[in-house]
Amino acid sequence: MRIAAAAKWYELRMVSQERAAEIAGLSRAEFLDALGRFGVSPFQYSAAQVSADADRG
Repeated sequence: MRIAAAAKWYELRMVSQERAAEIAGLSRAEFLDALGRFGVSPFQYSAAQVSADADRG
């Protein structure tokens, strides 16, 4: 249950990857694996957002 909650909070950008992993009781690597099982992207920014930031910077 903690892993599912942490994954959802991460997906909603309420917590960082590091904090979500702590909540889930997992290492960051284990948490990234769990994100895959829940169908949640480990990236909080889209490629378009990264590109737009690069163009501005």
